[in-house]
Amino acid sequence: MPVEKSIDGRRRTEVSYDDLFDIAMNLRWTWKIEARRLFASLDPNASPGALEWPHRLMLGLGRARVEELLSTRPEIAQLAQKVVVDFRFYAAKTAKTWFTNQHRGQRDLVVAYFAAEYALTDSLPIFAGGLGTVAAEHLKAASSLGVPLIGVGLLYRGTSHQWLDRDGHQHEAWDMTSPSQMPIEPVRDPQGRVVQVTVSLPGRDLRVAVHQARVGRNRLYLLDAAVASNSARDRALTSRLYDSDVDTRFAQELILGVGGVRALAAVGVEPDVLHLNEGYTAFAVLERVRRVMAQEGLSFAEARIAVRAGVVFTTHTPVAAGHDYFEPAVARRFLAPYAAQLGVELDSLVSLGRFSPENPDDAFCPTVLALRSAGHRNGVSRLHGRVTREQWAGLWPRLPLEEVPIGHVTNGVHLESWTSSKSNELLTSMVGTQWRTTPGDPVMWSKLLDVDDGALWQVKNDARAELVDFTRRRARQEQARRHAPIERVTAVTLLDPDRLTIGFVGRFVAYKRPTLLLSDPERLARLLKDPEHPVQIVFAGKAHPSDEGGKQLLQSMIEFASQFGVEDRVVFIVDFDTTMDRALAQGVDIWLNTPRRPLEACGVGGMKAGMNGALNFSTLDGWWDEACLDADSMAPPIGFSIGTARTYADDDTQDALDADSLYDILEHEIVPRFYDRDDAGVPRAWMASVKQSMSTLAPTWDSLRMTREYTESYYLPGLARVRQLRSAGAVLARNLTREVERLMSNWPDLTVAITHQDPASEKGRRVELVVGLGRLDPADLLVQLWLSSEGSSARTVDATLVERARSEARYVATVEPSADGRAETVVARVLPSPRHTDNEAIPGLITWSQ
Repeated sequence: MPVEKSIDGRRRTEVSYDDLFDIAMNLRWTWKIEARRLFASLDPNASPGALEWPHRLMLGLGRARVEELLSTRPEIAQLAQKVVVDFRFYAAKTAKTWFTNQHRGQRDLVVAYFAAEYALTDSLPIFAGGLGTVAAEHLKAASSLGVPLIGVGLLYRGTSHQWLDRDGHQHEAWDMTSPSQMPIEPVRDPQGRVVQVTVSLPGRDLRVAVHQARVGRNRLYLLDAAVASNSARDRALTSRLYDSDVDTRFAQELILGVGGVRALAAVGVEPDVLHLNEGYTAFAVLERVRRVMAQEGLSFAEARIAVRAGVVFTTHTPVAAGHDYFEPAVARRFLAPYAAQLGVELDSLVSLGRFSPENPDDAFCPTVLALRSAGHRNGVSRLHGRVTREQWAGLWPRLPLEEVPIGHVTNGVHLESWTSSKSNELLTSMVGTQWRTTPGDPVMWSKLLDVDDGALWQVKNDARAELVDFTRRRARQEQARRHAPIERVTAVTLLDPDRLTIGFVGRFVAYKRPTLLLSDPERLARLLKDPEHPVQIVFAGKAHPSDEGGKQLLQSMIEFASQFGVEDRVVFIVDFDTTMDRALAQGVDIWLNTPRRPLEACGVGGMKAGMNGALNFSTLDGWWDEACLDADSMAPPIGFSIGTARTYADDDTQDALDADSLYDILEHEIVPRFYDRDDAGVPRAWMASVKQSMSTLAPTWDSLRMTREYTESYYLPGLARVRQLRSAGAVLARNLTREVERLMSNWPDLTVAITHQDPASEKGRRVELVVGLGRLDPADLLVQLWLSSEGSSARTVDATLVERARSEARYVATVEPSADGRAETVVARVLPSPRHTDNEAIPGLITWSQ
């Protein structure tokens, strides 16, 4: 710990090597510019990539050298004191945060956040794409807000590196990284032993070690199968992210889900709320249910209801093929031990993951298990929420699409992590330091509209120049790695810091359409080579190792650059990582995104670039569809949209129309606006759009807003309901289980019919209904009219019981005229009473009159 000393009556903090190493081992440094600047000052010769490994930098310099610098270099000592004191205040238990201020009475909330990957830093290489980015942003935002959230993931030792041959074809190389080289540490019990948990696999028990990374105020626990007591094959189970081997994949998901909950229990954490991201994490529910069964003496069915309200399931995938499906035999083999532990029939357990539960030949899908087990489900943008409801509506048969219980929380990015040093200073000077911890304040961010155009333009020019330098360094490194001879275009001639720079980053996969730009190669080449208004493109990303089609898309971009002699203006940066991601987000002028609508779940790259003064240029998909609809009337525009919201069944037609739109907007709107300068060399119209974009994006497309929304809409309501269900020996959960079983048993005998309707009038009309109750009672039921008309949202009207006669009940409802005067179709329906359903639609429990 730093020592307080008084010198000449002034109080100062004396900082040691151990203090700085502690900072290096807490990943808060990834978003604190002062901390990054401190580590850079310790070794001015370190590359930007090396600065993603500050703990390794500290070990390399050694205690003696670091403490010599602290004692002989006042500027380093002063910066170190500032960083350490800031961290101490931040980490103090008494620190004031958004959560402690807004939800003081809920300090006992603990959320366990499960994800298969986390993109926090290159020194913790356990990520592949967008899901890892969003998971990392969530952890960072939770720390900034003070939300008590614990991450759970897998510790992958194998890292894939991309390289291109002379023809531009992608290849992969793998290396192994020891946990001792990462900013993590093993979790130890009171006796000093590494904490291990057991996960059952077919025919054996697997031992899994638990490691931890500190992420600001919170922790990320990582599970590692490389334990000496495991077989050689089992030790490799957690080596690679998204392994394509079926058995390895299933085992990984059990380790993450079951092992993750057991690891939390081993360190003394019993979360009331589980936040599961994608189907990979679904098995956490089974272990959580097992533990609640043991704690409360509940049956499997009762424990599922006791747990469900505290389970949040987020899907990030808009296409069915993006989810895992396992053959029934595989699922039965892996789940047999868990059926025994849970005291249920194996087929009953497996059926929870089948789209058609009654079909034993249906594939087992962990996403289906998660959707059936969660009390809260969501997509990651408004459009993706709608797509997800359409995708999984069959799990709630006969329920209208708009009532399928899947909502949305649009993703956001942790702004402080992505802004450059100069952008950070500019933001702070305009809106104050509170932008780093205050979610969703549009009034605060509106101050950006008053930023001086010239000052902001200089920040952008500096960032673009830094991107050019970064790209050239990477190109030289790649040439050296490949022992390449002098190329026709050398690294020093790549790009120009004064050209309009377009960035494109993403997976090279068909739906992303990375080659939409190549639809008219001659026109593109002309735009790139324009002598007065030149354009350049920097792109990065990977194709999946087994996706030859994706690799061909990447190769097409490389071939285009060579064929048209624009290798200095169309530059691919090899081996995408977080360092590169930051450089691109900070340096480009235009962020290009070309997915085929509506196949982009959200896409967060444009949010990062937008907060660094880039304008988005994207199809109306994911978050950009939402942003444009919300900013339609804004002048100046906050960016540019490719095509329209209309979609075509024929992909070729869609692609051709979108390509025409892309070229026209780029040539006639983007390029002229960027190069239209005043006497001071400032593009005033362009900067007006940049400021409008930044002030609009910041309060909404920020992970602080995203995490606040999850907390207030899902975590806290889930916590309250779980505690109700489990109070007094879980009596409410037991009662609800019996009620649901009774409803399920008797529902098939239920009928409903409309027996009379008055003619429509300006005063409304009276509708009479009769319900055949079977063995149910009116108190069990919610009887409604469902009214729909073309082009309008449906509405419901509750019916009132007027008479019961034996096994029938008569109801009446008064229907007010529709707001728009349209004729409506009227049908009757019966649902379970909300008191029986925990306010949740129960699949199959809905009866219609027609």
